[in-house]
Amino acid sequence: MSKLGKTVSQRQLRVGEMIKQALSMIFLREETKISDLDTKSITVTEVRMSPDLKTAKIFVIPLGGKDAENVVGKLKEFSFVIRKVLSKKIMVKFLPKLFFVNDDSFDYAEKIENLIRQTQK
Repeated sequence: MSKLGKTVSQRQLRVGEMIKQALSMIFLREETKISDLDTKSITVTEVRMSPDLKTAKIFVIPLGGKDAENVVGKLKEFSFVIRKVLSKKIMVKFLPKLFFVNDDSFDYAEKIENLIRQTQK
């Protein structure tokens, strides 16, 4: 598997998937106790690990895609709390730093779909 010419190791994929599942359960059970944020409505779509497994880029989208920038901002602000809860859920040598990013792949896919429909008319 390759991303912009760089190969992604099996270990990166495995650790990324483990973190994705753990974060999904943490958000679903609202274990982070972040004020003014309904974590049940957050979907973790992808986790990309750095080659040294010390940083994780986490792509999230709120339910319906509404107010995504505000949600991502809150997650960035409270990433230390999320990281602390995550440390109790997974066993890795180094717990990665978490960087939350708004996942706009669904918007991009919708845009491409609309362009395809326009060309078919």
